[in-house]
Amino acid sequence: MRPGDPDAVEQLFNDAAPTYDRLNDLLSLGLHRQWKRQLIRHLDPRPGEVWLDLCCGTGDVALALSRRVRPGGQVVGVDAAEAPLAVARSRAGREPWLPVEFQQGDALDLDFETASVDGVVMAYGLRNLADPAAGLREIKRVLRPGGRAGLIDFNRLPSTSLAARFQRAYLRRVVVPVAEGLGLKDHYAYLEASLQRFPDGASQELLAKEAGFSRACHRAIAGGLMGLLTLRD
Repeated sequence: MRPGDPDAVEQLFNDAAPTYDRLNDLLSLGLHRQWKRQLIRHLDPRPGEVWLDLCCGTGDVALALSRRVRPGGQVVGVDAAEAPLAVARSRAGREPWLPVEFQQGDALDLDFETASVDGVVMAYGLRNLADPAAGLREIKRVLRPGGRAGLIDFNRLPSTSLAARFQRAYLRRVVVPVAEGLGLKDHYAYLEASLQRFPDGASQELLAKEAGFSRACHRAIAGGLMGLLTLRD
């Protein structure tokens, strides 16, 4: 698939939805859950706040956020693919007291008013957008003054660095073979190509500043393999 192709990305996540959570656990040895908790702790969502989880997938981050904004808060998970949303709604149904809902939508054209939410998260979604810069501008648009956002994704590393070589080996020798075992080889083989077009940390900070954020900080986590971008309006 061609990285950044909205239709192809939507189809990928529709196909992967039934095994997506299991695959993430296998590929990261369960560490993706720790990285997402780290993201949420850093953003410090509070009771009564309204948050968006963009490219929410099967809803794990949105559900975690919803536990933090009670009472009086609200979380909305948005994803372009319907199959992951069905999984997310099923998971939310097991905790019906949580203030969370899920809807299909485009992260580049959100159906939310300007300055209407306190915070935004995006886990492993910015890299898949057709235009990451436009995605950052749309996040800025919906945030209230003083709002904050956090995005976690694979980290684009200098191509000749030891970490980059390890990352390529991980994608080729672990990610793709494991995905192949679940019938998703072609879907996950695109990851390396998607990283080649993804802005590095410094470029993400620059794009965020150009989008109007007052503060933008990208830092490497997970030994440099992942990156965490935090933003303030």
